[in-house]
Amino acid sequence: MMIIRPIAHGDLPGLMNLARSAGVGLTSLPVNEERLSRRISRSVLSFAGELDRADQGYVFVLEDSETGQVGGICALEAAVGLKEPWYNYRVGTIVHASDELGVYSRHETLFLSNDHTGYSELCTLFLHPDFRANRNGGLLSKSRFLFLAQFPQLFGKTVVAEMRGVSDADGRSPFWEGLGRHFFSIDFAQADYLTGVGQKAFVAELMPKHPVYVDFLPADAQAVIGKTHDNTRPAVAMLESEGFRYEGYVDIFDAGPTVQAYTSEIRAVKESRTVTARVLDPLPEGERCHYLVSNQSLTGFRVILAEAPAPTHEFCLTPEQAQALNVQEGEHVRAVALSPKENV
Repeated sequence: MMIIRPIAHGDLPGLMNLARSAGVGLTSLPVNEERLSRRISRSVLSFAGELDRADQGYVFVLEDSETGQVGGICALEAAVGLKEPWYNYRVGTIVHASDELGVYSRHETLFLSNDHTGYSELCTLFLHPDFRANRNGGLLSKSRFLFLAQFPQLFGKTVVAEMRGVSDADGRSPFWEGLGRHFFSIDFAQADYLTGVGQKAFVAELMPKHPVYVDFLPADAQAVIGKTHDNTRPAVAMLESEGFRYEGYVDIFDAGPTVQAYTSEIRAVKESRTVTARVLDPLPEGERCHYLVSNQSLTGFRVILAEAPAPTHEFCLTPEQAQALNVQEGEHVRAVALSPKENV
């Protein structure tokens, strides 16, 4: 059985293995043992309630309960930009017009922005290729929505997610080559890595402060603004089905889109329900659907994917599922249909 749980110090080797598999583009999962160890420590302290909101970051892993292998990672940042600047480009419009000359022209522009300061963030989503089956991707990604629903006081009113932009098999980003390289004189992979390990000050120091006219960029750079990497399209589609939308903000390095939603309006948050656990073996007969189910513990948070009859005031669990969630008969769990097509 696959279980989502908070990351622990003993997960460092598994996390390094995931980082090596992720490649270029996932800046929050660098192949850097010291950085990842600090990330784990910060998460442990966040779950323990020992950090200020500006420092809180909650990291979860997908674990195979039979083998103990870590097969995936996902995370939530409580509030971005409160200590380190949070940068992106806002895609805007500038109009040049003259009645006397009969000229009117509109130009798409990029404004360096900190507009998402204080928002919560979905981040660090990665599933090892060996685990990309049996709805594990949906379990890993959407498990965070049950945590948001259960502990809304820890997060902001709006949640954002930065999606990976277009790059080729060699890690070359057309947008970076057309814009960023002129100001940094380093490869995209190196810039990506530096932001991933927290060295963001150089962004403010070196990026242009004035609007960038998109017309001045090479055609291949213009073409990828707001576009996602092929491997990321399923993740974008999933978030859109949950209510996330692109609102004209893109990454400053690869121009990948940032999507956002009001926390309370995320489908899995809004539709999740708290019900009583009923432990049965076997489960009742009848039509079954796939549900995300979590316990209500903060430090011992657990999520599983269960195929069960539609719950009313009770949710039917097998003894194995109840054990995975660390819940007893009569305790409360939170449940929601895995996809919008299946209703709780």
